[in-house]
Amino acid sequence: MKKYPQPASIPVKNREWLNQELTKSPIWCSVDLRDGNQALPMPMNPEKKFEYFKLLCNVGFKEIEVSFPSASQDDFDFVRNLIEKNAIPSDVRISVLTQAREPLIRRTVESLVGVENAILHLYIATSDLHEQIVFSKNHDETLKVAVEGTKSVIRYLKEYGLYGKIAYEFSPEEFTDSDLDYVIDVCKAVKEAWGPSRKEDFILNLPQTVERRPPHHYADMIAYFVEHYPYMDETTISIHSHNDQGCAVASSEFAVMAGAERVEGTLLGHGERTGNVDIITMALNLESRNIDTGLNFSDMPHIVNVIEHATGIEVHERHPYAGSLAFTAFSGSHQDAIRKGMENIDKAREIFGVEWKVPYLHIDPASIGRKYEKLIRINSQSGKGGVVYVLEHDYGIYPPKGMHPEIGAAVQVRADRKGNELDGSDLLDIFNETFVNIKGPFALQKFKRISQDGHDETREDAEVEVCIQLCFDGKEMEVRGIGNGPISATVHAIRNEAALYHFVLEDFSERTLGTNADAKAIAFVGVRRNSDKKLFYGVGEHSNIDQAAISALFSALNRAILEERGLL
Repeated sequence: MKKYPQPASIPVKNREWLNQELTKSPIWCSVDLRDGNQALPMPMNPEKKFEYFKLLCNVGFKEIEVSFPSASQDDFDFVRNLIEKNAIPSDVRISVLTQAREPLIRRTVESLVGVENAILHLYIATSDLHEQIVFSKNHDETLKVAVEGTKSVIRYLKEYGLYGKIAYEFSPEEFTDSDLDYVIDVCKAVKEAWGPSRKEDFILNLPQTVERRPPHHYADMIAYFVEHYPYMDETTISIHSHNDQGCAVASSEFAVMAGAERVEGTLLGHGERTGNVDIITMALNLESRNIDTGLNFSDMPHIVNVIEHATGIEVHERHPYAGSLAFTAFSGSHQDAIRKGMENIDKAREIFGVEWKVPYLHIDPASIGRKYEKLIRINSQSGKGGVVYVLEHDYGIYPPKGMHPEIGAAVQVRADRKGNELDGSDLLDIFNETFVNIKGPFALQKFKRISQDGHDETREDAEVEVCIQLCFDGKEMEVRGIGNGPISATVHAIRNEAALYHFVLEDFSERTLGTNADAKAIAFVGVRRNSDKKLFYGVGEHSNIDQAAISALFSALNRAILEERGLL
């Protein structure tokens, strides 16, 4: 005997639904306050439920299942408070759930007295497993209960003056584990008991209550149902998928391709066991394909905070879209690609004809309230591209490209030593300690720029003379040099005139740190020592741009000499 049943295939013709591309959004129904809430370790109190209800309205849900009124006084009172305090927006339909039992149906209808627009949702299990093991019923008995339950709904709606104001939703629970032709018979009988209707006022919710099948099977069942159910012009087909096998989003997207028009689910997928389909993920998937969903997730951090507070469950760091690491790259190659993609976004727009196409980021994080500076974080797996991105975007430090490998190597050493993630302040400390105003054999004491008679310093080829008082290996001295700028003159003074150290000036750049009047100058100098042609960079920071440049040169020379002496 096999341990588990093999899901039987569905007799659909050629899987024609596979050729259907999603071009419009389904109707969304949030079941956070009912299905989601009943599965929480600590269910929400009325205050938290009301806060959550307001969040769902603000996000843009037009259908919200709010409670199981016959299950508890709190649930009943919550519905009454929404109605009596006029807290339901005019364009929102609340929904309430009930089993197909007459006393529960009556209590559920009572909870809706005074409402202008709502949905009453009745369910009954139709699977062989439930019928034979849980309820000890056969197909005929289950069908009769479904029809009689529907008639009870009509009777009590008329009794309480709600008939015509309330839409009706029916769910054959465990649809995907039920005999498909039998479920169609049940749904036909329920529809005929309800009578003629507008499409939006009669909903058949066909739930994947437990995920027992591969995603395409759910779509096959929906396609088969739509083909064989005779009242499609008066019925909205809804789906409700759970995530037991981790495929709820895929199952739901396939089911909509196959003909489903409405999706029930929860934000972040809260619900029984592994939860319901996550509407955030599914909706933003559609948004990433240019399908307007009518839902607004532009302030994802706020949405996450409200949900975490209401449910007591923290969002996983890698949850799609909502997790704190959803747009974070640790790998060096990923970081470098993201950096280049962000720097060349205009070029990508021109090539691909879309506003957003960036390596490793399938949507613009800013569109859901995330910030670019949080995209890249640094650990031992990070490369120079990610490190430089953080320096540039968090601190306004733009090192020359030739310096990037040295920066990456310095960070790698610290990350290996620390053994976990480095934050931005760690990165800045490493940069400063490794490259900025480095002490060593060369120490600048005084720098003086001397005007040259007969030379126009505004010309590019104008010569500059410098007089530098310095200390080299503890010996004080004064050196002079002439060049086409302060840094060139200083190089000539040290290398040619005083012959203190033999090197080649490889790279020099400078810029301003900050934008205010007190902003410092920052300079980058790369020198290649003659002995082995190895390149070393140094950085100088000073309020005077000339002294920043000289400090950068001395930092680079000190690093070269200290490394040569085994002291770096």
